[in-house]
Amino acid sequence: MIAKWSLFGLIPERNGARGKPSAAQSQAQARHLLELARLEVDAALAAGDSRIEGLDAEQVEARLETFGRNIVGSEARTPWFVEIARRVVNPLNLLLLALAVVSILTSDLVGASIMTVMVAVAVIVGYVQESKSSRAVAALRSMVSNTALVRRRQLANGRGELPIEDLVPGDVVHLAAGDMIPADLRLLAAKDLFINQSSLTGESMPVEKFSGPDVQCSAPMESRNLCFMGSNVISGSALGLVVATGRDTTFGALASALAAPRAPSTSFDRGLRRFVGLMLRFIAVMVPLVFLINGVLKDDWLEALMFSIAVAVGLTPEMLPAIVTFNLAKGALAMARKDVIVKRLPAIQNFGAIDLLCTDKTGTLTQDKVILERHVDAAGGDDARVLELAFLNSHYQTGLRNLLDNAVLTAVDPEQTQRLAAEFALVDEMPFDFERRRMSVVVRDMEGRHMLISKGAVAEMLAMCAHVQTAQGPLEFDADRQAEARQVAHDLNADGFRVIAVGMREMTPPRSQYARDDERELTLFGFMAFLDPPKESAAVAIAALTQHGIAVKILTGDNDVVARHVCRHVGIDLEHVLTGPELDALDDAQLTAALPETQLFARLNPQQKVRVIETLRAQGHVVGFLGDGINDGPALRAADVGISVDSAVDIAKESADIILLEKSLAVLEEGVQEGRRVFGNILKYIKMTASSNFGNVFSVIGASVLLPFLPMAPIQLLINNLMYDLSMTTIATDNVDDDFVATPRRWEMGNIARYMFVFGPVSSLFDYVTFGVMWFFLGLSQYPVLFQTGWFVESLLSQTLIVYVIRTARVPFLQSNPSLPLLVSTLGFCLLGILLPISPLAGLFGFAALPHLYWLYLIGILVVYMLLAQGVKMMLIRRIGLN
Repeated sequence: MIAKWSLFGLIPERNGARGKPSAAQSQAQARHLLELARLEVDAALAAGDSRIEGLDAEQVEARLETFGRNIVGSEARTPWFVEIARRVVNPLNLLLLALAVVSILTSDLVGASIMTVMVAVAVIVGYVQESKSSRAVAALRSMVSNTALVRRRQLANGRGELPIEDLVPGDVVHLAAGDMIPADLRLLAAKDLFINQSSLTGESMPVEKFSGPDVQCSAPMESRNLCFMGSNVISGSALGLVVATGRDTTFGALASALAAPRAPSTSFDRGLRRFVGLMLRFIAVMVPLVFLINGVLKDDWLEALMFSIAVAVGLTPEMLPAIVTFNLAKGALAMARKDVIVKRLPAIQNFGAIDLLCTDKTGTLTQDKVILERHVDAAGGDDARVLELAFLNSHYQTGLRNLLDNAVLTAVDPEQTQRLAAEFALVDEMPFDFERRRMSVVVRDMEGRHMLISKGAVAEMLAMCAHVQTAQGPLEFDADRQAEARQVAHDLNADGFRVIAVGMREMTPPRSQYARDDERELTLFGFMAFLDPPKESAAVAIAALTQHGIAVKILTGDNDVVARHVCRHVGIDLEHVLTGPELDALDDAQLTAALPETQLFARLNPQQKVRVIETLRAQGHVVGFLGDGINDGPALRAADVGISVDSAVDIAKESADIILLEKSLAVLEEGVQEGRRVFGNILKYIKMTASSNFGNVFSVIGASVLLPFLPMAPIQLLINNLMYDLSMTTIATDNVDDDFVATPRRWEMGNIARYMFVFGPVSSLFDYVTFGVMWFFLGLSQYPVLFQTGWFVESLLSQTLIVYVIRTARVPFLQSNPSLPLLVSTLGFCLLGILLPISPLAGLFGFAALPHLYWLYLIGILVVYMLLAQGVKMMLIRRIGLN
C-alpha cells in the first residue's frame, strides 16, 4: 500500500508533522498529479490501493497514522510576550532605550520617560496592527470545516457523512451541487459537473470536469479530471478518489505559505534601518570625540562625560517612533475617507513608494461578470434570430443555469421575454454532458411545430450541422461554408470571447419524447460571444497610475487569450506575454531579463506569482500586489504592499496590508498619493533632524575647542532637543507639494546624507557667527551663563524655523504654505524658548536674561540664515535634483 502511494509523492513525515513544502516538492507533487490525471479510472484506483467501494477500517487507520488528519494546519502561534520582545529588539528601539538609561544616570528623568514611552507606543501599535495576520490560517481552516459523503466498507450501506478531517488518501467521496471539494481528488465518475475554482486560478467561468483520462494537460489546475480543495461544485454530481489531504493539497501549500513569516525587508523597513545605522555610526564617531576634547581641554572628565552623553541624546531622533506613528495614523484616517483601509501602518509609506503594481485581471480590470457581447450569424454579421434561439434554449432548460445562460436571459428585454415565453412551450430536453458538450430543448410554437434548439461547444455543434442559415435561407453546410464558420468562431476567440454555437432543427412529425440521437442534421444559425467586460474606469485609472510613475503588470490565472483582449481594451501595451508553463522553463537570470518587457503573465499558479514578485523586488522595485482570491494569498504576503478588497475571500483580506472598499484602480491611485504625502512628512522630520543635529555637533566641537567653558550646559542641550522634537510633532498635518506626490517616493539615504553634509555646516556657520557676536560685540566672554543662554535661544530658533525652508522644494510662503498646526507649534515653541530665560524656571535650568542688543543681532542672523539656506537648497535642486 505505502509503496503505491509513494509513487505520487504523498508520503509525509510521520504523524503529519510537516513544514512548508519546498519548491522542488511542489513541482514533484504537480508532476505526480499529472501522471494520475493521465490514468484510466481503474488504474487510478489501483495506484491508490483503493476500490470503487472505498477503504476498509484497517486501511483508514493505517493511512491516518501515515498521512495525518485532513487538516490544512497552522504553525503554533508565537506567545504575545515573544512577539513584543521581537519588536523591541531592533536598532532604533535599542538605541533609544540605551539612551534612556543614560538619561536616568544623568538625572534626566523627563527625557528618559519620553524615550521609553515612545518605544512602548511604537511596539504596542505595531503588535496590535499586525496581530490580525495570524488569523489567516485559521480562516483557511474555517472555510473547509465541513462534512463529506464517503464510501467506506465498514459504514452502514457502504457510505456515510464524515468530517473532512477524517478523510485519507484512497477514500472515495461523492460530490453534489453546493459541496465544497474536501481534498484534492481524481474524478472516477462525473455527470454535468461544473466546478468554481476562480479563487484558486482566477478563471472567471466555472470549469467543467469529467472522469476520463486527460493526457494533454500541462498543469494540474488545467486538468479536467482533477478537483482541488477550496473550490466548490456549481452543478452536477461526481465520484472522486482522494489523492492528497491536509498540507499535501494545493490548498494546504497556500496555507503553509500564509503561516510563514511575512517578508521582513520592505522598502520602509530597509530605509528605516539604513537611517538608524547612519545615526549610530555618526554617534559612534562624534560622541567620543566631544568627550575627549572637553575632557582634555577643560580637565573635568565628569562634566565632559555628562556633556557628551547629552550630545548623544541630542543626536538621537528620539521622537522618530512617535513622528512616524502619528504620520501613519493620520494617513490611515485620511485613506479611510477615500475607501482605503490600512491594516499595517508601515504599509502606508510602502504604498506611496510603489513604482510597480501587479494586479489580477478579474474584477480589477474587468467587471467580474459574464455578459453576452455579440450574437452573429455564421458569416459574422449580427443576427437577432441567434439570440432568440439561445434565449429559448436557456429559458426552457430545467437544470441549473450557468453564467452563460444567465447572460443570455439578461440580454433579452422584458417585452421580448414575455413574447417568446407566450409563443413557445417546452416539449422535452436533452441535458448537457461532456461527451456531447451541448444541451438541447424541444419547444412547440403556436402552430404546433416542434423545434429542437441546441447550443454548445463550437467543434461539437459544427459536426452535427448539415445546413447553415444565410440571408438566402438554409444552404448546404459544405466544406467552404464550414471553413467560413470556423474562421468566424476563431476570430471571436482571438478577440477574447468565449464562443458557443447555436443550431436548430424542425422535428417532423412531432412526438412527445426526444433523445440525443435527434441532435443531428441541424441548421447552424450562428454564434454567441461572451465576455467578462473591461471596466470603463480601468483605462483612465491605469493612465493615472502611469502618470504618477507606477507601471502596471497583470498576473492572472486566466488564459492568455482573454487576458490579452482585456489588456488591449484598458490601454496596456503588450510587448511580451509569459504563461505559467513558459515561466517555469526560465531560470532566474532569464526571468530577470524577461520581466522589463513583459506586461502580462497568464495561466499562473500561486507559486509562480510569488516568483515574479520576488524577482521584481530583487531588481529594486517597490512592488504592490492587488488580489482577492485564495490563490493570491502568498503573492499578497510576498509583495512590499499586499492590497485586497472588502469583497475578497477572507484569506486574501487577512494576508493583505491594505484593503480597498471598492475594487477599483482609481481608489488605489488616490491611496497611493496619500501614502506619498505621509512619507513626505516623515522625510521632512528626518532631513531636518539629521541636518540640524549634524550642524550642532560641529558647533559643539568647535566651541569646546575655542571656549574656556561648555558652550551649553547638558540640561540645556537636552531641553533644546526636547523642545525642538515636540515642535515637530505636528509635521504629520503639514501640506505636501503636488510635485512631490507625482512620482514614487522611497528612502534615499544619499539625499538625507546630502542634507546633513550641506545644511549641517550652514547651520553651524551661523552658530559660529552667534558665538562671535556674543564674544566680540556683546562682551559675554566673561559671563558663561549668558553665553550659554544666548546659544540656546539661537540654536532652538534656527533649527526650528528652518523647517519652513526644508519642508518644500519651492519658495516658502510664496509658493508653498505650511499647515496651520505646524505653524502654530513651531512659532509657539520658539516663543517659549524666548521667554524661558526670563521665566521663573530660568534659574533651575541655568538661564539668565539676555541684553536687548542680543535680540537685534539675532533677528539679522536668522534672516540671513533663512535666505542662505533657501539659496543653497535651490542650487542643490538645480544641480543634482535634490528633493
